[in-house]
Amino acid sequence: MRRGIAATALVASIALAATACGGDDSGSDKADGPVTITWWDTSNATNEAPTYQALVKEFEAANKDVKVKYVNVPFDQAQNKFDTAAGASGAPDVLRSEVGWTPAFAKKGFLLPLDGTEALTDEAKFQPSLIEQAKYEGKTYGVPIVTDTLALVYNKELFAKAGLTEAPKTWADLKTAAATIKAKTGVDGYWGSTQAYYAQSFLYGEGTDTVDAAAKKITVNSAAAQKAYGTWLGLFDGKGLHKADTTADAYAHIQDAFVTGKVAAIIQGPWEITNFYKGAAFKDKANLGIATVPAGSSGKAGAPTGGHNLSVYAGSDAAHQKAALKFVNFMTSAKSQSQIALKNSTLPTRDDAYTAEVKADPGLAGYQGVLAAAQPRPALPEYSSLWGPLDTELPQIAGGKESLDKGLGNAETAIAKLVPDFSK
Repeated sequence: MRRGIAATALVASIALAATACGGDDSGSDKADGPVTITWWDTSNATNEAPTYQALVKEFEAANKDVKVKYVNVPFDQAQNKFDTAAGASGAPDVLRSEVGWTPAFAKKGFLLPLDGTEALTDEAKFQPSLIEQAKYEGKTYGVPIVTDTLALVYNKELFAKAGLTEAPKTWADLKTAAATIKAKTGVDGYWGSTQAYYAQSFLYGEGTDTVDAAAKKITVNSAAAQKAYGTWLGLFDGKGLHKADTTADAYAHIQDAFVTGKVAAIIQGPWEITNFYKGAAFKDKANLGIATVPAGSSGKAGAPTGGHNLSVYAGSDAAHQKAALKFVNFMTSAKSQSQIALKNSTLPTRDDAYTAEVKADPGLAGYQGVLAAAQPRPALPEYSSLWGPLDTELPQIAGGKESLDKGLGNAETAIAKLVPDFSK
């Protein structure tokens, strides 16, 4: 779940207005010329986009019959923009879709089923859980291009100074380790986040989730969920534990504290690998420890599977869809994914893309090791939106402005409006 890059509405609107989308491109192609498709890329415009732009040029050089109109759309604006454009039959031919968006757009009929198409020629080579996560009602609507999950990342040097030889296996172990690190080094041991996505692992640790999709039941305020969030809340108070940061810049504060060696461990995703290495604490890449998030009382450990798919717009004509499918196949190939991984420090979605060179990066190798414990999201189009109410309530709870019972009750009421056919 990569954090979006802020951009002004004016710049974004000008960029999109100047870009012909799938429907508009259909009429601009010359009968004897190449087909022009539009791709909306939602990656980081500064750190990641150049890699994708280089791959576009490679694709065009190898496929003279297709031109790609590249547009970088800010991640935090892309979902709404595509929703609006697709509803007006003017969406891009290809979208880099966050995994949670894929089933939601498929439900609305905006995406082309990819089963049996050129885009999924290598389906068997992708991690099965990622293909499953791209499905809606049995059909596949996206090809995974990058994946991610959360891990406990830690400063090996600080752990060693505290006499700790391995990463904590449980949340209780982490609390004990934080106190030991504080006592031995004077540095905080752990700094947690109040964002719902980062708290999701605590739910998994108690064998529960915000909802039980199969049973159509809201479980965010169940006994198991209350225990999970109680554990989460307890990691903001105690020796070596940093108090909850509920400011708008909390994400940046936590990241900065970790890369400068002011805190020994945090929960974070692979999208920050390149920034870890830029920090004073990790000039030596080998100092970065990466472990599966700690387990809860159920003994289960894991974090949500995130990442992005490439999806094809169902509203484009046959010629544009054919070109789009060829482009998706190229961009998600093992060669392209290896190149993306090496340049952007993101995780490939197919095993044959984890080349020796990719595995030589300790960050990429470390995160690959925790992927096995990652938990795919349920096939529920509304699932990603369920974190919204929690993003409102959890900071209030962590900041002491409302009780755990009240906050989870409020979240349950708000979630019920998003999935009205679910029972409490």
